[in-house]
Amino acid sequence: MESLDPTLFLWLLVAIAAAAALYSSVGHGGASGYLAAMALFGVSAALMKPSALVMNIAVSGLVFVRLWRAGFFDARLFWPFALGSIPLAFIGGAIHLHERAYQYLVAVALLVAAWRLLLTSHEPPTREAPRLGIALPVGAGLGFVSGLTGVGGGIFLSPLLLFLRWANMRTTTAISAAFILVNSVAGIAGLVTTGITLPHGLPWMLLAALGGAIVGSELAVRRLAPVRLRQLLGVVLVIAAIKMFLTA
Repeated sequence: MESLDPTLFLWLLVAIAAAAALYSSVGHGGASGYLAAMALFGVSAALMKPSALVMNIAVSGLVFVRLWRAGFFDARLFWPFALGSIPLAFIGGAIHLHERAYQYLVAVALLVAAWRLLLTSHEPPTREAPRLGIALPVGAGLGFVSGLTGVGGGIFLSPLLLFLRWANMRTTTAISAAFILVNSVAGIAGLVTTGITLPHGLPWMLLAALGGAIVGSELAVRRLAPVRLRQLLGVVLVIAAIKMFLTA
């Protein structure tokens, strides 16, 4: 990374790999974790969004394929949310916010992610999936926020699926991975239309994220992530969010 010395960059890669492992274990691409790590290490806000989206695509794609092959994906529940989210994620990705506004928005997204991770996991009984008139606008709203921030939207969708009992934990994990994948692709496509700058260190960051995702995706298929590790990550996200609020 251009603004970091080699030692700090190495620690950033370690943080990215750890975030990828933990997030992928619950079906997430890890963007909020990458954003938190980059915020903690002082990476430029202009580089954070495209970097997070690229890593999100790679990690969520890997996780989705593994969960789909394991039989956890429910396409009928997924597509209404995705159809609403994809065009709005494209629009959100094309919008360049003022650096301070972006930092505030990402900080809020990190707090939402922390709230999701700090909750105790449980397996609620499921009920009927939402009607199209509900799923489409919900997906659209989540897609727009995903494109603006580069987080993919899984941190917002998975709590809804669980708390409203539209899916169990395993199905939620698979749907979140697919939702993050399509929104991240749409977001990066929107960003490309307005010009995009990628950091020179992105290939190393991508490798670190994929290395962590290989471990995390195994946990996603075999068992859920250890609650204590997820809660520790939630604390880190809270610290990163506070840092972004204070430095904005």
